[in-house]
Amino acid sequence: MEEELKCPVCGSVFKEPIILPCSHNVCLACARNIIVQTPEGETPPQNRCSGTSDYDYLDMDKMSMYSETDSGYGSYTPCLKSPNGVRVFPPALVHRHCSITCPLCHRSVSLDERGLRGFQRNRLLEAIVSRYQQNRGASVKCQLCDRNPVDATVMCEQCDVFYCAPCQQRCHPSRGPLAKHRLLPPTPAQAGNAQPAGASARKQATCVDHETENYSMYCVSCKTPVCYQCLEEGKHGKHDVKPLAAMWKQHKCQLSQALNGVSDKAKEAKEFLVQLKNLLQQIQENGVEFEACLVAQCDSLIEALTRQKAKLLTKVTKEKESKLKTVKDQITHCTMKLRQTTGMMEFCLEVIKENDPSGFLQISDALIKRVQVSQEQWVKGALEPKVCPEFALTVNTDPLMQSILQLDFTQNKVPPAPLLQLEKCCMRNNSATLAWRITTVQALPVEGYVLELDDGNSGPYREVYVGKETICTVDGLHFNSSYSARVKAYNSAGVGAYSKVVVLKTSDVAWFTFDPTSAHRDIVLSNENQTVTCNSYDDRVVLGTAAFSKGVHYWELSVDRYDNHPDPAFGVARINTMKDMMLGKDDKAWAMYVDNNRSWFMHNNSHTNRAEGGITKGSTVGILLDLTKHTLTFFINKQQHGPVAFENLEGVFMPAVSLNRNVQVTLITGLEVPKNLSCQTNQCS
Repeated sequence: MEEELKCPVCGSVFKEPIILPCSHNVCLACARNIIVQTPEGETPPQNRCSGTSDYDYLDMDKMSMYSETDSGYGSYTPCLKSPNGVRVFPPALVHRHCSITCPLCHRSVSLDERGLRGFQRNRLLEAIVSRYQQNRGASVKCQLCDRNPVDATVMCEQCDVFYCAPCQQRCHPSRGPLAKHRLLPPTPAQAGNAQPAGASARKQATCVDHETENYSMYCVSCKTPVCYQCLEEGKHGKHDVKPLAAMWKQHKCQLSQALNGVSDKAKEAKEFLVQLKNLLQQIQENGVEFEACLVAQCDSLIEALTRQKAKLLTKVTKEKESKLKTVKDQITHCTMKLRQTTGMMEFCLEVIKENDPSGFLQISDALIKRVQVSQEQWVKGALEPKVCPEFALTVNTDPLMQSILQLDFTQNKVPPAPLLQLEKCCMRNNSATLAWRITTVQALPVEGYVLELDDGNSGPYREVYVGKETICTVDGLHFNSSYSARVKAYNSAGVGAYSKVVVLKTSDVAWFTFDPTSAHRDIVLSNENQTVTCNSYDDRVVLGTAAFSKGVHYWELSVDRYDNHPDPAFGVARINTMKDMMLGKDDKAWAMYVDNNRSWFMHNNSHTNRAEGGITKGSTVGILLDLTKHTLTFFINKQQHGPVAFENLEGVFMPAVSLNRNVQVTLITGLEVPKNLSCQTNQCS
């Protein structure tokens, strides 16, 4: 609260505070220092935004020309200039224009002949300052002294206990876990209950204009207390004036109500501060945990690399030993063969030295064969090493080194469950619009969302949208069905959790119009695509905007114009039915075509069930599509026309009409199935 009690000019607690027209307060002495005077004809500075530095706050002795006896004006008229060139004058001289600018909001106000006495003294603020200063001077006793408590010297902010110096050393030493506690100068706990001397006998406030009159009324128009004399003189005579006590209570009540709102916000702010402090602790704990996890991951990589190094070294050792064994075996084999060959060569040379022809010839053939066989043993390759000294093993560490150099933190958390925004989710007819958002403040990247709906009958979910948008409209749902919807987010780390399920119900009955996008070009639509006719004498087909695959649906067509006895056709069709011929001539439409006397059912150009009775201007043709029984039934003027027209209908069907230029009909939708129609259908079937 201390900041509320400090003057914005001098920075000290208020002394004789006055209320400026902007509702801010300044000390009376400070107000004298910031008065600015300009010669007549000049405009005083307005709405300065450079703060109080625009004014040269003169010393009190230079500006103390204010006097109760001379209405605030003296004979000393110094003219001084501030560093920015603004002329500053004491509150004097009638021929000078005097103004004062609020140092907080920089709003300027001109002074009248009363000078600063024209501003009201803030006696309430003055009393609060006096009580605050008295409470600050009160002593607080130590709460732990057993006998004769002495004055406390410190207060622990965490423990909320007052200690004298000995008790603080004994019970609250600044070491161990208590070292982090904050010790403050003592504040009296009973400060709020103290009353400044003479407060009960405080002088009642008097009127600024009439110093002998006490305030007794409150001018609502001027928002200021007034006296009876103010009312009699007429200044506030025509204003809305109310009793001072009543307005006092009313404004106190308003302030209390306003404080309740601020109190709630302050409570939220305190809870938010607690949340932030808990967040600091969580960040600290998570940081330590994450560092340990990172060290463990790096150690695991090093350990894996060490294990792999051992495996590679084992392979190199095996390869080396294999090569050495092969070379050693080859050396042994070659040495033995060389010894044999050398011995044979030496024997042959000795034989050649003998001079006995007959003896030589006895063994020469055998020796020649032995030499030839020995020569054949030294074929090509026998004198080549079976292994090379190089190792046919290559370790490519470049990708691994590149991966190590590129090793960095990546997003490794899946996004949280999105929050479906119920205020933006809605149903219209058989279309559902859903909106969602991510619920966390963490910067988790989201690459897209997956929206899923069930089949409207508590069946399995299916994906209806995958993408980056956070709003989606799903068309073509079943009427009179409740759909469950959920959404999840995904990123490179994986797919997050599902949101809470929201249930949306489609319209009980079908509302639709004719579809201009799929209609034949000769079709003419009006009345917001609810009325149709044709430019051609040939029959042309137009479909409805709704598609049905389940449920019971009923709609009607009112015949607005019927000339020259044409035979329009009414029924249902697939979306790809032929549009340039009568409805029912292909295998993708089921219809009843009717003139003014009779009708036929037609599908795949097959005419069946001729029935008497036709249509004219003003007639209504009703179509009942019952996909629970898979039947199609027709009505004229609310009466069933003929038997059940078609059975065993499966798939998706759209309302359809074919007509020429002699007919105009209007579509009527949003109709519930009349009970008498369903009863007649059941009897006929």
